[in-house]
Amino acid sequence: MPTIQDYSNNFENKWCPGCGNFGIQQAMKKAFVAQNLSPHELLIISGIGQAGKTPHFLECNFMHTLHGRALAVASGAKLANHELNVVVNSGDGDCYGEGGNHFIHAIRRNLDLTLLVHNNQIYGLTKGQASPTTEEEMITSIQSHGVLNRPIRPLAVALSLGAGFVARGFSGQPKELSQLIQAGMDYKGFSLIDILQPCVSFNHLNTMAWYKERIVDVTSLEHDTQDHQAAFQLAMEWDERIPTGILFQQDEDDFTTRNPWLQDGPMLHRKYEAEKIRDYIDGLYK
Repeated sequence: MPTIQDYSNNFENKWCPGCGNFGIQQAMKKAFVAQNLSPHELLIISGIGQAGKTPHFLECNFMHTLHGRALAVASGAKLANHELNVVVNSGDGDCYGEGGNHFIHAIRRNLDLTLLVHNNQIYGLTKGQASPTTEEEMITSIQSHGVLNRPIRPLAVALSLGAGFVARGFSGQPKELSQLIQAGMDYKGFSLIDILQPCVSFNHLNTMAWYKERIVDVTSLEHDTQDHQAAFQLAMEWDERIPTGILFQQDEDDFTTRNPWLQDGPMLHRKYEAEKIRDYIDGLYK
């Protein structure tokens, strides 16, 4: 049976004291142990940013990729070996900004991936510029007169594209967040968990206290997680009340199930036959 200690290493952590990433990291460890996964059975793919550093502080297989490209690399890994447990770590800027196109098409493709987006509504690594989820009119280090763009609502975007598992967590509730991560990993298909977290250095609006005043668990709202329209309405709520938990969950065939070329097992285990490939390519140009 794996333990929390199995996922711990001695890599020096440079997150700011009070950063929400600490709660997310702890929730991830608890979720992996609860899934009975040993570190060698897990692959974490991350992008660039403070959220992207998360797997540095975990003892497991991981790959730190380019800005906004975590989902693309994770998709390649999953296609090569769809029996592998793949979790993606990304930030709001990394995933919804630089990686916006990959976010859209990963949802459409519906590979069995679990996407954890650390959403602190700011670019933390590059010192506080507005991200796609930053509040309108908020003053930042670059937008000194206030942000002019409206923030995107990522859960609503995911629902509009047909995502089958859409949830929101909060770094200040690691127990509940761990349960959400487990549910996302159990889901057979693409699962999105947008995780609200304070950035104590560069976002002085969306603080831990600010979140706690507004967050409400959907289980207290008698919400039907298979009601797509109701989920969309909850996904659009903000400011006065911010729903957390599983907003929508509906079973559907994932990419592997729908792809006839993957029915015989992972491509990783197939024999590489260079001559057949060369003959095929040569035949295309005759």
